[in-house]
Amino acid sequence: MNDRFLTFSHDEWGRLRANTPMTLTEADLDKLRGINEQVSLDEVAEIYLPLSRLLNLYVAATQSLYQVTDTFLGKPAAKVPYILGVAGSVAVGKSTTSRILQALLSRWPAHPKVDLVTTDGFLLPNAELERRGLMDRKGFPESYDLRRLLDFLAALKSGERSVAAPVYSHEAYDILPGVTSVIDAPDIVIVEGLNVLQAGGGAHVFVSDFFDFSVYVDADEDAVKQWYVDRFLTLRATVFQDEAAYFHRYAGISEGEARRTATEIWDTINGVNLRENI
Repeated sequence: MNDRFLTFSHDEWGRLRANTPMTLTEADLDKLRGINEQVSLDEVAEIYLPLSRLLNLYVAATQSLYQVTDTFLGKPAAKVPYILGVAGSVAVGKSTTSRILQALLSRWPAHPKVDLVTTDGFLLPNAELERRGLMDRKGFPESYDLRRLLDFLAALKSGERSVAAPVYSHEAYDILPGVTSVIDAPDIVIVEGLNVLQAGGGAHVFVSDFFDFSVYVDADEDAVKQWYVDRFLTLRATVFQDEAAYFHRYAGISEGEARRTATEIWDTINGVNLRENI
């Protein structure tokens, strides 16, 4: 056993919830679940509540440290957000994990303002990806505007009150030109994305350098692949039916063809990115 790590059974982890109250209802959870995801309130209580309790303790300690430092320097206390990174494969459930954590953490009295930013907004626009020949590498590290993402995180950590993040449309499968989401004086910022924990490539600064805490959402690849295929089938019958959707061309294909298409996308893109980068 590697003593660098702590490993918990399901029951052991669940007991670390202690007396943390459940602050979500079934109606709340319905709004937070992703497509085809069956997260229950029991799972929230057993998995997410202990994590929210741990994070609450970390946030409180970090806030106190900033206050002590500012007192020592004799300057007004700056509000620097606690940044939580959430990484994982396509279809592994990281977006639902992030939304549930956002909802739980925002209900703690010491840090009610919790913002969620996805790194999809920092993808290069499709026109630029086409110019660079990277459309088939969308989601790989080289498909992001890394400098813009690092500047965004640096601004947050320097205590700037309002910081703008670009917005991505999954329906259009592209950045929305000129559209931003303003992160204003947050207590916590959750940064969710495929490669936010990726290191290497000769860079001197990594996205994860700005994180106070990191979560990696993991599952067996065969399971994630099946979840991806199932989600593709659901989208084919729903979102892809919209003529304005980027993937509308898949709306009319048969179920068998849809399964083959989703499997090929996984085998040639998403699975490769998972193994090589995520």
